[in-house]
Amino acid sequence: MKNIEHICALLAGKTERENVDVDHLDKPVTLDEETDLFWKVNSSKNIAKCVFNKDPVVYDKYAGRAELFGPNYSLKLKNVQHSDSGDYTALVVSQREQSVAEYKVIVQVTPVDLTVESVSKTSDSCNLTVTCSTVDFNISSSFRCDGKICSHAEEKDLKATKEFSSLSVYLQQDTIFCNHSNQVSWNQTMKVLKSYFVFSVGLIIMVIAVISVHIMEKIKK
Repeated sequence: MKNIEHICALLAGKTERENVDVDHLDKPVTLDEETDLFWKVNSSKNIAKCVFNKDPVVYDKYAGRAELFGPNYSLKLKNVQHSDSGDYTALVVSQREQSVAEYKVIVQVTPVDLTVESVSKTSDSCNLTVTCSTVDFNISSSFRCDGKICSHAEEKDLKATKEFSSLSVYLQQDTIFCNHSNQVSWNQTMKVLKSYFVFSVGLIIMVIAVISVHIMEKIKK
């Protein structure tokens, strides 16, 4: 069977509706009382089906977003989101199951958020937890910063993969990077970790200075 790869380079989450047309079956299909056609994604999720002499049926999850058109039983998917990335297949089901079209749809990755949380502080160092998050998944890693450098406190350069995209976090000198990427797009966010340590040390110095002034005033009295 001929494989058709359809790369969809759409920006997920845009306010305007973005559509993907999945059509052009590899061979003509004729339905009868014993033959149905199904559109599926990632082999297991049913999108819609066509039955002989009946209107096409769209399953609940895709209601309002998926449409089927005759006579070639093409599929249109509306308002595409990053989670719609996947392998789309048209299957003819009768006495046996036969694939008549395959498409790979890849939607641009969503922006990645980077948050830094201080776990513990001392006068000369601090421990931080960094989390990289997207609408689909997230990963976290721990770092330690002292007056000179920042370093991993655990496994280095974490990476996770989901829905045809990968999310990674890594440290370069004193800057942390979060990358969200797939075959058609790439998104990055970064922050300087030492700035969090400098703030904590500066705060400690300020508190010490205030205490010193307070003690000196008491001595003068």
